[in-house]
Amino acid sequence: MIKKMSQYITLATVLGATAASVVPIEAATHKRQEIVFWHSMTGQNEKAIQRVVHNFNNSQQKYRVVSEFQGQYVEALPKFLSVGGTKKAPDLFQSNEISTKQLATSGMIEPMQTLINKYHFQTKGLQKNILNYYTVDHKLYSMPFNSSAPVLYYNKDAFKAAGIDNLPENPTFEQVTAAAKQLKAKSGQARLSILPYGWLFEELLANQNQNLVNHGNGRKITATKATFNNQAGENILNWVKTNADNKALVDYGTGANAGDSELSGFTSGQIDMFMNSSASLGSIKKDAKFNVGVTYLPHPQSQKSNGVVIGGASIWQAKGKSFKAQKGSMAFLEFATSAKTQAQWSVDTGYFAVNKKAYQEPILKDAFKTSPMLAAPLNQLQATKLNIASSGALITSMSKERINVQNAMENVTNGKSVKDELKKANSQTTRDIKTANEQTGDQ
Repeated sequence: MIKKMSQYITLATVLGATAASVVPIEAATHKRQEIVFWHSMTGQNEKAIQRVVHNFNNSQQKYRVVSEFQGQYVEALPKFLSVGGTKKAPDLFQSNEISTKQLATSGMIEPMQTLINKYHFQTKGLQKNILNYYTVDHKLYSMPFNSSAPVLYYNKDAFKAAGIDNLPENPTFEQVTAAAKQLKAKSGQARLSILPYGWLFEELLANQNQNLVNHGNGRKITATKATFNNQAGENILNWVKTNADNKALVDYGTGANAGDSELSGFTSGQIDMFMNSSASLGSIKKDAKFNVGVTYLPHPQSQKSNGVVIGGASIWQAKGKSFKAQKGSMAFLEFATSAKTQAQWSVDTGYFAVNKKAYQEPILKDAFKTSPMLAAPLNQLQATKLNIASSGALITSMSKERINVQNAMENVTNGKSVKDELKKANSQTTRDIKTANEQTGDQ
């Protein structure tokens, strides 16, 4: 036995010595292809994306992803557009959902569908309603990565103290308003926030199965005008006005910090109901010292809920990269959207897992058992009807539309006419669409 062990030790020593002499040669002759990846994640989410990159780099020897933070989405997009088509452009670029039209028509990106076909990438395992947002003319333009949707958060303890039943899974405007009145009656203060925010308006509109712009929300052919000056638009602004008139609404304004102020207002107990991204769930779970309720986005009692439009961001491939770089990019995307990676990513950040099989991974199954509130955003996404309204609008001037709508929401909160403000926002958005179409030649 001792002799045999001695033989194994000798063999192992030889193999070790051989390996030691070979590894440096292989390392020298197999230099990894670098893939530069621009992202916009901050805080906890930046740590999570670094984990994805780190794990990918350790999983193979052919490629090395170099991640670079380029500021918030609004800062990173102009940077990419200033170098797109040149050697300074990154291989991969993360951008939010409202830049889809602008990037798809920029001539600076390689449609993801082209690469999927070229490198036989499988998207069957990815969530269909998330893929829909980034698909134009049956062609996927970017790879879904960090996806979210709006939900309504409320303080269950405050509801109980005020003698209010928990909200149903799919509440109406009227039920939320009734709860807001009772909370105010109990505390003597306004406890509901409806943030003047264009994204929230778009979601409340889609939940009534109404399009934001014409020509199939800009998905059939280029949109030429806004279409939200209608009953659905009025329903939203009337709801805002009703709660403002009831003195039940807290106004956090429209500044850059309004969303953060609203979020901290909820976790610190200053307000008891608000609507925000499902991606905020992680922060709320960590900071709120009370029982949190999570429900679907509300809808008017007179309208059946249609569902929500996917938010968040996707990853784009820059045009003009080498075969090796493209192949490395696709290897990274395959890893980043795999069930295992997406399960960890969802637990770390609160974003949806874009891979359906991720929900069968132990880490995500355990998270759902520990925090049942995680189920509401996913159930809402799965209950969403797949149609043009829930696919979301595609216009280059989306950022301007959001400013127009948020001004209307803020003005209505401060007492101005619903009809006048809606008409004004709709007309200005149409003018902005025309100007953008003229500038891009996309008419």
